[in-house]
Amino acid sequence: MRLQFEQQRKHIPSAVECYLQEYGVIEGQVCQELNKQVEDAWKDINQACLMPRGCSVSVLTRLLNLCSVIDVYYKDEDCFTHAPTKLKDYVASVPFSKYI
Repeated sequence: MRLQFEQQRKHIPSAVECYLQEYGVIEGQVCQELNKQVEDAWKDINQACLMPRGCSVSVLTRLLNLCSVIDVYYKDEDCFTHAPTKLKDYVASVPFSKYI
């Protein structure tokens, strides 16, 4: 469903479209492969955080937080594109009084 939405917009090709063209597989296989790549990336990030080499823990923590936010935005659907509905609910659920 997301691919059809992406194809309606006039912009650069999505990762799914590029993979489809490059490898000539069906959409379901592309989604499985991209999900596997995301899982592998999370394993790499976790490994780097557990055994930091050449980078401070504070930098790794910030990168981990950024990756976590991106994961929330795009995991199940594109919350960034649909910010007025989905992202608004996520932001509203954060207890900001804790940080003020």
